[in-house]
Amino acid sequence: MIIKEIIAIIIGYLLGSIPSAYVATRLASGKDVRQIGGGNVGGLNVYREVGAWPALAVGIVDLGKGAAAVAIAYWLLDLSPVFVLAAGLAAVIGHNWMVWLKFSGGKGMGVTIGALAVLFPVYGYWPGLLITFGIILIPYVITHNIALSMGIALVCLPFITWLGMNSGIGTIMAVILGLVIGIKFLPTAKASWAKAEGKGDFIFDHWQREKKE
Repeated sequence: MIIKEIIAIIIGYLLGSIPSAYVATRLASGKDVRQIGGGNVGGLNVYREVGAWPALAVGIVDLGKGAAAVAIAYWLLDLSPVFVLAAGLAAVIGHNWMVWLKFSGGKGMGVTIGALAVLFPVYGYWPGLLITFGIILIPYVITHNIALSMGIALVCLPFITWLGMNSGIGTIMAVILGLVIGIKFLPTAKASWAKAEGKGDFIFDHWQREKKE
């Protein structure tokens, strides 16, 4: 019987589908987050277009969605690692294609970090979490480009998983996760590249520079 496994994946997807950025933007400004900025239903777009406090609320909820999906599968349903990982992946998919918003959504990085914050510790690999955060932080300090920094971390995640945990399933899931998020990042990356006057404008966050000017 795989009833519990199916339940875990459904719960993960529905948790991921909670439209935190949409709700926060509506409450704070009355606007539809899909119609402002880059149209992304995520915390970064909320931060840029609405403000820091609504974005903080979105970030907390998005982290919680990923963490809760994994925690429910691991502790409440007591599932095997492959389905715990699948529940976390389902949360990211739910966030990227929200059933409540006609399958529009964000890019899934907040949910991913929330899921990893539970996954690495419960399977005894705390260093993996610290390494992942370090890989995000170092490029961000240099470029102020959070999308690029998280993209680098996603590329590294399968290697972190394999080298630290020697888990074939975990590595495969990390690759799938990268593809799921990459699908959502690709249109934004293409648009940024088209607008950039040079590689420097693409790598370094022009929005940050505009805010300072």
